Amino acid sequence: PQMGTFIGVYLPCMQNILGVVLFLRLTWIVGTAGILESFAIVFMCCVCTLLTAISMSAIATNGVVPAGGSYYMISRSLGPEFGGAVGLCFYLGTTFAGSLYILGTIEILLIYIVPTATVFKESNNEAMLNNIRVYGTCCLILMALVVFVGVKYVNKLALVFLSCVILSIMATYAGVIKTLIPLNQSEFNVCLLGNRSLRGEMIQSCSKMEVVKNISVRTNLWDFFCTNGTCDEYFLLNNLTEIKAIPGLLSGIIKENLWSHYDPAGTMIEKENHYSVPAQVPSNDKNKYFVFNDITTYFTLLVGIYFPSVTGIMAGSNRSGDLRDAQRSIPTGTILAILTTSFVYISFVVLFGACIEGVVLRDKFGYSVNNPVIGALAWPSPSVIVIGSFFSCCGAGLQSLTGAPRLLQAIARDGIIPFLHVFGHGKANGEPTWALLLTVGICEIGILIASLEEVAPILSMFFLMCYLFVNLACAVQTLLRTPNWRPRFKFYHWTLSFLGMSLCLSLMFICSWYYALVAMLIASCIYKYIEYRGAVKEWGDGIRGLSLNAARYALVRLEEVPLHTKNWRPQVLVLCKLDADLSVKHPRLLSFTSQLKAGKGLTIVCSVLEGTYMNLKENAKTGEQNLKQAMAAEKTKGFSHVIVSSSLRDGFSILIQSAGLGGMKHNTVLMAWPAAWTQDRESSARRNFIETVRETTAAQQALLVAKNIDSFPDNHERLKEGTIDVWWIVHDGGLLMLLPFLLIQHKVWRKCKMRIFTVAQMDDNSIRMKKDLQKFVYELRLDAEVEVVEMHESDISAFTYEKTLVMEQRSQMLKQMQLSRTEREREAQLIHDRNTASHSSMSDKAAGATSDHVHMTWTKDKLISERNKQREGMAVKDMFNMRPEWENLNQTNVRRMHTAVKLNEVVVRKSKDSELVLLNMPGPPKNKKGDDNYMEFLEVLMEGLDRVLLVRGGGREVITIYS
Repeated sequence: PQMGTFIGVYLPCMQNILGVVLFLRLTWIVGTAGILESFAIVFMCCVCTLLTAISMSAIATNGVVPAGGSYYMISRSLGPEFGGAVGLCFYLGTTFAGSLYILGTIEILLIYIVPTATVFKESNNEAMLNNIRVYGTCCLILMALVVFVGVKYVNKLALVFLSCVILSIMATYAGVIKTLIPLNQSEFNVCLLGNRSLRGEMIQSCSKMEVVKNISVRTNLWDFFCTNGTCDEYFLLNNLTEIKAIPGLLSGIIKENLWSHYDPAGTMIEKENHYSVPAQVPSNDKNKYFVFNDITTYFTLLVGIYFPSVTGIMAGSNRSGDLRDAQRSIPTGTILAILTTSFVYISFVVLFGACIEGVVLRDKFGYSVNNPVIGALAWPSPSVIVIGSFFSCCGAGLQSLTGAPRLLQAIARDGIIPFLHVFGHGKANGEPTWALLLTVGICEIGILIASLEEVAPILSMFFLMCYLFVNLACAVQTLLRTPNWRPRFKFYHWTLSFLGMSLCLSLMFICSWYYALVAMLIASCIYKYIEYRGAVKEWGDGIRGLSLNAARYALVRLEEVPLHTKNWRPQVLVLCKLDADLSVKHPRLLSFTSQLKAGKGLTIVCSVLEGTYMNLKENAKTGEQNLKQAMAAEKTKGFSHVIVSSSLRDGFSILIQSAGLGGMKHNTVLMAWPAAWTQDRESSARRNFIETVRETTAAQQALLVAKNIDSFPDNHERLKEGTIDVWWIVHDGGLLMLLPFLLIQHKVWRKCKMRIFTVAQMDDNSIRMKKDLQKFVYELRLDAEVEVVEMHESDISAFTYEKTLVMEQRSQMLKQMQLSRTEREREAQLIHDRNTASHSSMSDKAAGATSDHVHMTWTKDKLISERNKQREGMAVKDMFNMRPEWENLNQTNVRRMHTAVKLNEVVVRKSKDSELVLLNMPGPPKNKKGDDNYMEFLEVLMEGLDRVLLVRGGGREVITIYS
């Protein structure tokens, strides 16, 4: 790398920025928009590129930027998704820029150099467009062949083309200075008929009569405006006037050119405040001899047409690999080039308005002076501008056809967009042949449009999109203050980047709101495609840093405010077991977890390996990888973790205590029923299970235990019909109600119906109980059938019914307190706030303690007070007590087992054919003597049922009737 700032950055940027719009459209923009609005257009666009260059300089000096330029900078700063989307937008912009330059080349060729070399000879606009299409296609093929044969020829000619541009600009400034010379007589004049400008090609003499050999004869204009002895009325009523096309700096013409002249298409160009007699009968067939607007003009159109003239600021960064000191040359060269070209554009806006007649400025193609308008001003000859602009457009077109395929090749070789893989290949020397072919094909689309005014806004959109994301990348990196953000270029600030980003977005919609939406749609589609199908790349981008900052902020915010019942959702810790091959033993646990994710909660899938970490660290990594693969296969989104512990029991205990972070800790534990415990009653499976139940209860976490988990449906199945049955024995926070609702949201269970069963004794008011329960379910906004099952007192413990959520008793208590609806809501919220104690703390309260408020849930305090009222001295405890004495006398066990058998008979009779049965899970025994009885009880309770989910609440309300 030998190139310095001047040759490597400054001159390439100058060549790319100065081009077709400067020579072919700037005079027309000044004439149409006026000096003031033209200055606003130029200033807006130049500020936009200057701010973008500042952001780009900061990114480019924050490390080495290899080939790819802007694509590399954005992709490494904002990630592969943004990088790919913006890289392709930049590629399309560069490709359409090639179309723009080729169209400019052909326009100069057919209008100013060889106007007779047309294929279609008709003198209408459509024939002209077809000529441009034919010659443009030929020119494109010729340029593509030059690029294919060798880029070195393009690079060698670059300085020649740039010399032509600089020579043309110097000739223009020389022409302006020439107008200050008093004796200067401009060779260019404009002929006006009335106040309308005539085409110069038809004028031999700007008069109706001329003297030839002392005889007054008619000029050739009569031949144009008179046919078969009938003359055009406007021609007869108005005189011909010849005015200077270039009045000069001292003429005062600047006053007339300050203001805009926007007109619809087909409007003839007229000189303001010039005498004219309107014709009574307009003659449309004679209008072709006047100069007129070919398109409707308005401010936003001109912004879109002008903006391509300030693009090209990336030329220096694209050559970063060839620079001696890229981190110094790129900022200096790029910003100096922008300042220089901005001065040229702004000075030209003022000088054109101050030197050139308004009707000539508004003459887009220079028909009135038979030359480019800027050529009429230039010194010594218009040919300097014609030849200079022709070679300038040729050189810029070749540069675009050289740069665009390389950019596409860089994107393809990154491998982030699979379908572009073929464009990464090329010739043996690395030249991107396939990318060049695609570039030529896209470029041809622009040439077939054949209008410089219609192609310019398209590439404006793509360049603005690219510049927007360069500013965004700099702003994100600056605000995140990542340790790696250490650019050598220090003159940047996030506010400048944000201003540049806002200006880019504004200019997109100013230029063309529908093109802006299309460009955004294309970028969004590419972004989503890369996100779903692209290769996974980790480039340490700013978006990941932004995600980390957002996550940290959200976690801190979650910790500040206690969770409300309305925001409760199952945050599931899935306890998985791995087999000898470190594969997941029950993958359907993961399927079931994803089916519960209608709550959009957290999922942590964990497993434990028994041993020491130093011996099993590789196994732990393999196990964690297998967990991730299983989660991906079952479409379960969440986190996975494998820990190594001296025993499985200790490992699961650590996970229950410490999994999660801050407000994103789990509140629910999901595990499979240990079916093998009956073969070996002393097995670790039984002990692990009961200890897990104890620990989740102590940690105030809900517990879900799935029986026959391997028979549960996976995510590919669709249950055609069926029911999800809830056996609501104890109101344990409402989790039993919530889980079926969440499952039915998933497509697997969507066609299932929800049924709620509750148990009453024979002498209870079952009808009223069902009615109250239906009302409660309705207020919970759940669609469920309600059924009350009556059982004999001998078949079920007396207190089973007492511990059911009795709507009748609750209604009576509320009425006794004579609460209004508002007070009732406040009361319920107050109870929610206070009723957060764990089950264990409830059981340790004094038996005589009473609450000051109406309880929404049945705690042990309420149970004891109700029991003492009705059954003094009753020794047998309910099977669903919070802390039942499972190790009590045999008589108690017999009574309990009798209850389990009878309840199981009812459940099997009612729910045998249901798709899923949800049952309340009783609390674990206080000491280990009752473990066997507890497991036997659960086994009997679930006997004969295929899919069962045992549910134990976490000691807080999880569902509410209030909005």
